[in-house]
Amino acid sequence: MRQRKKFDDINVVPFIDIMLVLLVIVLTTASFIQTGLIKLDLPTSSSEVKEDLKKELKISIKKSGDIFFDKEKINKDEVEKRLLTHDKKIPIHLYCDKEAQFDKFVFLLDILKKNRYENLGIVTKNE
Repeated sequence: MRQRKKFDDINVVPFIDIMLVLLVIVLTTASFIQTGLIKLDLPTSSSEVKEDLKKELKISIKKSGDIFFDKEKINKDEVEKRLLTHDKKIPIHLYCDKEAQFDKFVFLLDILKKNRYENLGIVTKNE
C-alpha cells in the first residue's frame, strides 16, 4: 500500500517565473515612455530628483532657439507677459537642448529671476 504525500508546501517556482516575465515586460515598455513634451537632446547629470510632475509648467528651449510653454510655441517678446500669468507656487521645469544657444537659456533665467520665480527645476538626463 502506497502512502499519499500530504500537501504541506507550495511550489513557488511557477509564481517566480510569472513575476520575472512581468518584470521584463514592465521594464521594456517603460523605456518607451517619453520624459518631455518637446523632442530635445537633454544634457546629462549624475544626480536624480523625482517630483510630482502633474502641475508644473514645462518651458522648453529647442536647438533652434524656439521657446515653448508646455506644447505652445511662444515668441521671445511674449515670454515675460505669459510667465507673469503663472502662479509662483507651482513649479517650473526648464528643458533646454544641450546644443541650444546659451544666451536663450540665460534670457529665460533672467526673466525668472527678475520676477522672483524660485520654484525652478532644470531637467537633465541621468547618466
